[in-house]
Amino acid sequence: MQKNKKQGKRFSPKLKIKKGDRVVVIAGAYKDRERVREVLEVFPEKQRVIIEDTNMVKKHIRPTQDNPGGISEVPAPVHISNLMLVDPKSGEPTRVGRKKEGEESVRYSKKSGEIIK
Repeated sequence: MQKNKKQGKRFSPKLKIKKGDRVVVIAGAYKDRERVREVLEVFPEKQRVIIEDTNMVKKHIRPTQDNPGGISEVPAPVHISNLMLVDPKSGEPTRVGRKKEGEESVRYSKKSGEIIK
């Protein structure tokens, strides 16, 4: 019997949002909602995403020989459940589905049916 051993996930799930996608924040701070932004980085194991100019937090930087230090603002991760992908055809938020095309699985917009690259 193993005690106090952190259990890791066996696999990371397929996410509906990828780096470079355009998304809309649907939950969270009012100032971040309803604007179309781009995904900068994705963390599949934590199901979190970093979006440009969203969820900004202040970070204290220690001074070094190259950097004078100070306080800078950086974007913090947002959970994927608080985001919706923007439909490439209409520009509105949409749900995402997966379907097989030949051998590979592709993402498509549930609103317009268009394939998302």
